[in-house]
Amino acid sequence: MARYTGPVCKLCRREGFKLYLKGERCFSPRCSQVKRPVAPGQHGASTRKLTQYGMQLRSKQVVKRIYGVLERQFRRYFEAALKKNEETGTALMKILESRLDNIVFRMGFASSRRQARQLVNHGHVLVNGRRVNKPSFNLRVGDIVEIKEKSRSVLPIKEAAEAAKERTAYPWVEVDYETFRGTYLRYPVTEEVEIPVDLQSIIELYSK
Repeated sequence: MARYTGPVCKLCRREGFKLYLKGERCFSPRCSQVKRPVAPGQHGASTRKLTQYGMQLRSKQVVKRIYGVLERQFRRYFEAALKKNEETGTALMKILESRLDNIVFRMGFASSRRQARQLVNHGHVLVNGRRVNKPSFNLRVGDIVEIKEKSRSVLPIKEAAEAAKERTAYPWVEVDYETFRGTYLRYPVTEEVEIPVDLQSIIELYSK
């Protein structure tokens, strides 16, 4: 299973804004985007105007990095979205948001999607009462996600859940932090997800 294993803070610096890939660290003064708000590399501080293609490419990279997917898998998601009977950008967003690792993060059982992916890989997560260890597992509306009973005392899970209690819950999921169980209520709309790029630019990039 392919995944990015390099330094994630460099990804935020490359895009020029926070992608919130390291959980609570991204909200602290230790965040690399706060300490060094320039692109990595020898010429990171230099600026240049992007072409239309360059802006489309950056939009695609941002979405891939937010959700933690690589090119081949992202391309498959795009091709699946094309076959849906709805606007392609909306369909793509729904596919990405329905990934199990993303829902575990949205429910507050992990402080980042990266941590959520690790929890799923290690078998800490149940879907409808059955263990699922595939982070890209696609959830359906009404599915119940919970942390395995023996795993509820794991410190990172407890800390993430405690922090999530203080935040406003995402309206498309319902969570009970006493039982470490949540329900995927509905697909979110694009405005609720607040993806920091125009999805239409990604569609135009792949349509060339």
